[in-house]
Amino acid sequence: MREILGRRRKPLFRRSGRSALLGAALHCATEWQWPVLPGVGLRPAGRQPAGGRLGLGERAPRRCNCPDADCVVPGAHPFDPGLLAATTDARMVRWWWTNRPDAPIVLATGGRAPCAVSLPAVAGARALAALDHFGVRTGPVVATPTRWSLLVSPYGLPELGELLSSQDWVPSSLRFHGEGGYLVLPPSPTGAGKVRWERPPATSRAAPWLPKVATIVDALVTASTSTPDGGSRLAY
Repeated sequence: MREILGRRRKPLFRRSGRSALLGAALHCATEWQWPVLPGVGLRPAGRQPAGGRLGLGERAPRRCNCPDADCVVPGAHPFDPGLLAATTDARMVRWWWTNRPDAPIVLATGGRAPCAVSLPAVAGARALAALDHFGVRTGPVVATPTRWSLLVSPYGLPELGELLSSQDWVPSSLRFHGEGGYLVLPPSPTGAGKVRWERPPATSRAAPWLPKVATIVDALVTASTSTPDGGSRLAY
């Protein structure tokens, strides 16, 4: 009995390496009914881009596996298959990650799936602190080394347009992942580092609770406007 009472809650997707990606993708698709697909991923660590040279003891940088040598979101976007292939079918998800075990997990946002609002990491931390101060409940938050993304309930363009039109100015560093968009989910590897949960979903089979975008957009705009340099460069 003591062991049961003293047992800590297990973190979401508690696995390591490649099995963690497959497990997380299956959980999102089958338990939460979030449509996912494998991202393009990164080139193998030792694979040198054409024409590149390395010094003694140096390792080739992790580059995107897509044809764009200057990809600004290395590994962290769909390519083949395309975004329209996103599915909740367990057999398809298992086949994808069995054949590409290192592939990032890409969520197709909008429709019945969550949407998201992303902003630079410093601004994201300020926004969460402000929301917490005023007692505003937030949902899961996805973090990369440079950007944080707050998951929200699905919204449409008319609703979003009305919200933004009431703002004096919307910084270019604030981005909206709605219908036809995507978001890379933990524990995906990207060129900037591993994606993680800043605020993880509850460890349950039920899909995570999500706030409406209207309840958080003011804090995100304010935090982004007041953050030095704005972080407008698209990077993960």
